[in-house]
Amino acid sequence: MKDAFGMPQSLLVLGGTSEIALATARRLIARRTRTVWLAGRPSPALGAATEQLRALGAEVRTVPFDALDPESHEAALGKVFAEGDIDMVLLAFGVLGDQATDEREPVQAVRVAQTNYTGAVSAGLVCARELQTQGHGSLVVLSSVAGERARRSNFIYGSSKAGLDAFAQGLGDALHGTGVHVMVVRPGFVRSRMTAGLAEAPLATTPEAVATAIETGLRRRSELVWVPGALRVVMAALRHAPRPLFRRLPI
Repeated sequence: MKDAFGMPQSLLVLGGTSEIALATARRLIARRTRTVWLAGRPSPALGAATEQLRALGAEVRTVPFDALDPESHEAALGKVFAEGDIDMVLLAFGVLGDQATDEREPVQAVRVAQTNYTGAVSAGLVCARELQTQGHGSLVVLSSVAGERARRSNFIYGSSKAGLDAFAQGLGDALHGTGVHVMVVRPGFVRSRMTAGLAEAPLATTPEAVATAIETGLRRRSELVWVPGALRVVMAALRHAPRPLFRRLPI
């Protein structure tokens, strides 16, 4: 169960090698979290993440999980919940893709959509049902400001995040009053392996800053968190900009 400050004692990470997820896990372990499940494809990176968190004093276990194999989600995630209550699920998997390549090769574009949206719908619904059954818990979904309005430079990725964002908000409404809290997190450009080599956008942030915002959001039981907070105003303006003007912006 969560402590008096709303911090989880048990955490399930979907996307166990995500830099944002691991920064969040480290921060929560420093507070109160004692049990962590890392769900992801077996790999040296997943093993390294496991050892890193164990060194901080947490009991860390792994479970094989593939976003592109939704038929396996119920069995894989059901195994975790069968071991005991989970206070927080962090849905952190996703791929950026390569816009130019994905436009030329639609199969690659579909892979981005299936990972970021279809896989998240499947895993999100499975976890939501389990959280509702146990009667408590938080589902934190990593969305993106890219989902606020499709941009020429990354509309494939952005559209997948737009779908995820809408799904998570609707799921939060569906679970309202059940004891399950859904929080959507919209980071801007995050300096990480995923964005290495890309031109940095204004108001860029770090995995650690996103982790701090997640912790604050949990304490406040926020439903929507922007990282950094100034992006709320920026994206509100961009969302309502006329399309002829929007097309000319250097974004």
